[in-house]
Amino acid sequence: MIDALPSLIVITGPTAVGKTRLAIELAKTFPAEIISCDSRQFYKELNIGVARPSPMELAAIPHHMIGFLSVTDPYNAFRFETDVLDLCKRLFQSTSKVIMVGGSGLYIHAVTHGIDDLPDPEPILRRQLKEKLQNEGLEAIKLQLELLDPAYYQEVDKGNPKRLLRALEVCLTTGEPYSVLRKDEPVQRPYHTIKVGLTVEREVLYERINRRVDQMMENGLLDEVRSLYAFKDLNALNTVGYKELFSFLDRKCSLPEAIEKIKTNTRRYAKRQLTWLKKDPEIRWFNPEAREAILAYINGYEVIKS
Repeated sequence: MIDALPSLIVITGPTAVGKTRLAIELAKTFPAEIISCDSRQFYKELNIGVARPSPMELAAIPHHMIGFLSVTDPYNAFRFETDVLDLCKRLFQSTSKVIMVGGSGLYIHAVTHGIDDLPDPEPILRRQLKEKLQNEGLEAIKLQLELLDPAYYQEVDKGNPKRLLRALEVCLTTGEPYSVLRKDEPVQRPYHTIKVGLTVEREVLYERINRRVDQMMENGLLDEVRSLYAFKDLNALNTVGYKELFSFLDRKCSLPEAIEKIKTNTRRYAKRQLTWLKKDPEIRWFNPEAREAILAYINGYEVIKS
């Protein structure tokens, strides 16, 4: 009996590795439409600083989940899972392949394995925890999480303030450890999932990151950040490329210092992305230039599953 399930092809990897270009090449080949899984590209106000695909790229292939939120809109991985499942159901009515591209590991996990619908905190609690982070530093947040949920503390990326704060929010909102409430039980999906990871030598990646930041500045990133200054305290703007330039606008550092911080923090972000993604045994890793090998892997995977 032939397995007629369609395929969700996930293209992932660290920032600046070349995911967008490969996804568009593959989408033209199959053909297929593209779903963004870059949590920073969800917001319509963010463009240059999140390396949104160019107007030409967006015109070449239908893209989804880009610029559909405002920075003032609440959103999380559970809602993304629901939205993408609905979108895939519609897209698979007319195609056998859909491509999802991005480096947000938690959102990929939500779509491919499912994620628990955990409660959002009261705004006052979220504000209090952010103030604690700002006033007492990351160590204070880590210490509190270790006391409330030692099990999750052992596995969480301790260099990722968003993950630490989210776990604390759940612990303090529910009175239960975050690790207990997370079922994290894989669910069956009505499609195959083929995961392709892109990677290059660290020096090459870091050089690409540095060039991208310089290009963003030339393209007007500072003006984009300046236009968003009134929203600087929102969670959506607490992201690399924006928070450093907010510091410059607040006269806490010079512009060259802010640019260098963007490069440094982006490199650190890329390292955290790889750390998360390398834990997933389902990802097959390739050089982004190995287009034929990637195509062969995707086609071979589908043959095995049929």
